[in-house]
Amino acid sequence: MTARHGASARATELRDILARASHDYHVLDRPTLPDAQYDTLFRELQEIECEHPEFRTDDSPTQRVGAAPADGFEKHEHLVPMGSLPNAFDDGEVQAWYERAVKVAGPVAGEGGFSAELKIDGAAIALTYRNGVLVTGATRGNGRVGEVVTANLRTIASIPLRLRSTGHPPLLEIRGEVYFPFSAFEKLNVTRAAAGEPVFANPRNSAAGSLRALDPAETAKRPLKFFGYAVAVPDGGSIFTTQTELLDTLAAWGIPIAPNRRRCTTLAEVNEHARLIEHELRATLDFGIDGMVVKIESAAVQAELGDIGGREPRWAIARKFAPDIVETRLLEIRVNVGRTGKINPYAVLDPVEVGGTTVKFATLHNFELIKQKDLRIGDVVQVKRAGDVIPQVVGPVPDKRAADSVPVTVPATCPACGLPVRVEEKDIFCDNDRCDGRRLEAIVHFASRAAMDIDGLSYARIEQFVEEGIVTDVADLYSLTAERIAQLERFAEKSAESLVAAIAASKAQPLSRLLFGLGIRHVGQEAAVLLARRFSTLGALAGDLARADAEGAADRDTIESVHGIGPAIAESVYAYFRESGIRQVLGRLQALGLRMDEPAQAATSSIFAGMTVVITGTLPTLSRNDAKQRVISAGGKVTDSISKSTSLLVVGADAGSKLEKAKSLGVEIIDEAELLRRLIE
Repeated sequence: MTARHGASARATELRDILARASHDYHVLDRPTLPDAQYDTLFRELQEIECEHPEFRTDDSPTQRVGAAPADGFEKHEHLVPMGSLPNAFDDGEVQAWYERAVKVAGPVAGEGGFSAELKIDGAAIALTYRNGVLVTGATRGNGRVGEVVTANLRTIASIPLRLRSTGHPPLLEIRGEVYFPFSAFEKLNVTRAAAGEPVFANPRNSAAGSLRALDPAETAKRPLKFFGYAVAVPDGGSIFTTQTELLDTLAAWGIPIAPNRRRCTTLAEVNEHARLIEHELRATLDFGIDGMVVKIESAAVQAELGDIGGREPRWAIARKFAPDIVETRLLEIRVNVGRTGKINPYAVLDPVEVGGTTVKFATLHNFELIKQKDLRIGDVVQVKRAGDVIPQVVGPVPDKRAADSVPVTVPATCPACGLPVRVEEKDIFCDNDRCDGRRLEAIVHFASRAAMDIDGLSYARIEQFVEEGIVTDVADLYSLTAERIAQLERFAEKSAESLVAAIAASKAQPLSRLLFGLGIRHVGQEAAVLLARRFSTLGALAGDLARADAEGAADRDTIESVHGIGPAIAESVYAYFRESGIRQVLGRLQALGLRMDEPAQAATSSIFAGMTVVITGTLPTLSRNDAKQRVISAGGKVTDSISKSTSLLVVGADAGSKLEKAKSLGVEIIDEAELLRRLIE
C-alpha cells in the first residue's frame, strides 16, 4: 500500500469515527468519545487534508466551519414547495379540521390515526442530500425559493454532513427547524452583556438571524441545534407509508427528531396529548414551541387530501398554544430574606399572561445575574415559564429601553433589618440572627412538612404570630396556649386547640427532623439524617446545651468524618452550634420536651445504595416525604428532576411530565407497591 493510499484510507476512517462521535454527542446526548481524543483525531484529519487537499470531502467534519464570508446569498428552488400550516386554537377547531378531511377522503381519513408532534419555534430550513451527502442548505424563503446558507448550516453540529444507514433516495430534501436552546441563548446574552455588547431579543429571531450571517464563523459562535420532521423527493411523492415511519427513518439516518411525539388513534388522544404538552411538558423543554402539529398518519390519505392552492396541506394542522415567552414591563425589583440570611431579588412585573397563567412576579436568582443580563427597572423584558410554573426573566428588549435608564445597584444593607450585608460569591447575606425577615422564614421552614410537620401552621398564621409579637423564634411555638391563640383574628377556640395539639405532637419528631428544621446552612434532609444517625443525640453533636462554651460539641474533623458530609457542611454545622443565641434556643427546646435523639435503626436494606431516585405523583398510602425518607434510609439519594443520571422513578397518580421524560431517557419506573417490596427484601 502506498503512503498516499494509506492516507486516503486513514482519512476515510477518521471521518467515520468523528461523524459517529458527533452524532452520539450532539443528537443522542450520549458521548462515546472523550473530548481530548476527539480533538486529537480531528487534528490528524486536518493534517491529512492539508497535505492532500484532494482527500477533502463535503461531508468531512473539518468543513463545519471553513467557508469565507459571503457577499450575499444565492437562491435555491426547493424540490417541492414548503407550505405553511393552517392553525387551530382549541379542540373544536381541531375537530372541524378533521371533519373537513373526512368530507374529502371519507371515513378512511381517521382510520390510520394521527401523528402529534411538537411545533418548534425556530427557523424553517431545507437540507438537500445527494447520494447521502449534504450539498445544499437553504432557508424557507417564500416557500418555493429560499436563500442558500449551506456554509452556515454546516456549523450546526447536530446536522449530519452525511446520512447514516442506507436506503435513502439519491436526491432528497429534509425539512426541519433550526432553534436556539434557551440555556445556550441566555448564556450567550450574559457573555454579550459582560462584554458591553447589546443582548439579543429572543431565541427565535436570533436563530433566524444567525443563519443569515454573511460570515459562517459568526454562526459557529452560536450553539444552534436542529430538528427534522419531513422529507421531499423530486416527484413530490412519498417514500413512506406513515408519518411515524418517516420520523423513525429520519432518526435512523442520523437526523435529530423532536421529543414527545406520539401516535394517537383518536382525536381525543390528540387533544389529551396537546394538554399534556402545553400545561406540563412544555415548561421542561430547553427550546421554544408554539404548539403541536397534528398530521394524518397515513401517507396514502395525505396524498389523497393534497393541499389548498399549493399552500396549506389538508392533512395537517398546527394546534397553537398560548405563548410561553412574552414581553412585559419590569416595574420594580424587590428582595426577600431567606431563613439562612440569603437576600433573594425578584421582579415585579406589569401583569401578563404566560402559558395560560397571569404572571406578576418572576425569579431573578441573585444580583450578579441582574448585572450580567443588564436588567433595569422600567425595561421591557421577556418572561418565560421555567421548571414547572416558576416564571423567569429571560432578558431585556434593548430596542425598547428608555434613554435615561440606570443599572441596578446591589443593596449595601438588609432591607428587613437595615444592617450591612455580607457578599459571598454571587450572593449577599444578612448575618443578623434577629433579623425579622430571617426569623419569619426560619419559623416557616421549621414547621414545614419536611421538617417538624406541624399540621395547620401555615405561612399566614406564622406571619400573624410574628406580627403580634407572640412568636420570636421556634421555641416560642411550644409555649403557645389555645387561650392566647383564640384571641387573634380568624381563630376560633376549636381551631386554636387543634393547632396547639399539632404543635405538641411535633415534639416527638426524631433528631433528624429537628436538625433539618433548624435550617443550618447547607444541611438538607439527607445530611440531617446522616448526622442524626452518626451522633444519635443532639448532645453528642452540640455538647452540653447548658454551657455557653459548647463543651463536648463535635469538632470539625469529627463532623466531616461522617460519610456523605463534606467540608462546607462540616464547617457550617461546627459554627452553628457555637453561636450563643442558637444554643439558648436549643436549650429551651430541650426544656420544653422536644425529642433530642434519633431512634436506633433496625437493620435496613441497602437496596438503593448509590442510586438516584425521583418520586412524582400522588402515592396511594405514603406521603412524598415518607417515601423520600425510606429511600434515604435504604442508601439512596432523592432528587426533584429527571436526568440521565436518574436510576429510578417512583410514580403515583397524576405523574405528569416526569413520567414522560423518564420513558424517553429509559429510566426504570416503579410504583409504590414495588418500592415497598424492594424495601423489605
